[in-house]
Amino acid sequence: MRSFLFVPGSKPERFAKALAAGADAVIVDLEDAVADADKASARAHVADAARALSASPVRVLLRINGAATQWFEQDLSLAALDGVDGIVLPKAEHSAALTAVAAATAKPILPIIESAEGVWNALDVARMPGVERLIFGSVDFELDLDCDGSWDALLYARSRIVLASRVGGIQPPVDGVTVAIDDDRQLAEDSSKARSLGFGGKLCIHPRQVGAVNAAFTPSADEVAKARRIVDAYERAEGGAVSADGKMVDLPVLLKARRIIGLAEKASCSAEG
Repeated sequence: MRSFLFVPGSKPERFAKALAAGADAVIVDLEDAVADADKASARAHVADAARALSASPVRVLLRINGAATQWFEQDLSLAALDGVDGIVLPKAEHSAALTAVAAATAKPILPIIESAEGVWNALDVARMPGVERLIFGSVDFELDLDCDGSWDALLYARSRIVLASRVGGIQPPVDGVTVAIDDDRQLAEDSSKARSLGFGGKLCIHPRQVGAVNAAFTPSADEVAKARRIVDAYERAEGGAVSADGKMVDLPVLLKARRIIGLAEKASCSAEG
């Protein structure tokens, strides 16, 4: 699961386009993308579209409003719909909201870490029952800290979220959005840096971002070819000391090479499916 594309819950006419954009997951948003006056109608749109959503091979997640809002309980009632495959929980900072979501559904929970307190408690959040992977809400985090939002300014938070995910035994986290929709270079750079830190995917706010994100989080042909050379060299040596491309191959190098091959194969299967 590399690309996670947002679509406003208040815009049901965009649901089909989002599902056809090539993203690994679509997040139907009831929170930031929906005005207060449209919250109820957005929920109704999601309920009406449940059958179509469930028929799609694309994974559909629902971003509900936070636990401190008046819409939380009503949003959470939609978790039972067949067309909803998981819940994206904003403002995840403490166990109480996560406990409420887990009590309402056995479906996976993807908490958004988007505040100083959330980053500080990231490991506790990662260890909560039902949590599948963390999402970095970089824009809200920038606002909370009143920092400039540069890569350096957010590096600690990103690294802490990656470490918390690994220690918590959950899937690699999802990086935040690149707000410059028309800047392909920035998107590619942001995606590449996120992957290098250990993120497993990235949020998208426009369908045109999906292809670049999928490519960035899929091993390149050169990476796969190198990985295959490492595996072949190790197997020919039958466990003895060996080198590939002029570098020593030990067990961690071998395991990483096998992981790269596995990721490439999964991406290929996903594209064929």
